[in-house]
Amino acid sequence: KPWKKDSPGAGARNEALRAIKRFGRTLWRRWSGYHRRSRVETKMNCMKLLGQKLMSRDFDRQTAELQVRIAILNRFTALGIPVTQPVG
Repeated sequence: KPWKKDSPGAGARNEALRAIKRFGRTLWRRWSGYHRRSRVETKMNCMKLLGQKLMSRDFDRQTAELQVRIAILNRFTALGIPVTQPVG
């Protein structure tokens, strides 16, 4: 349902709704990059769940700490992806 014109961000939201109605949600996602943005937001939330703050003070150690967190997330993601094999 479209928002009233006087509310903040209503113009952009209403334009997105018109585009979805005209072209379909799938095409709108590709055109706007919504799916990629949504996936990035989800990954950032996962990063925050591993800890809000960095423990190290040194920049190089902070970099290493973030790389370890990313490696953990990548491993969890790999475990959750199904492996399909042809049968027969």
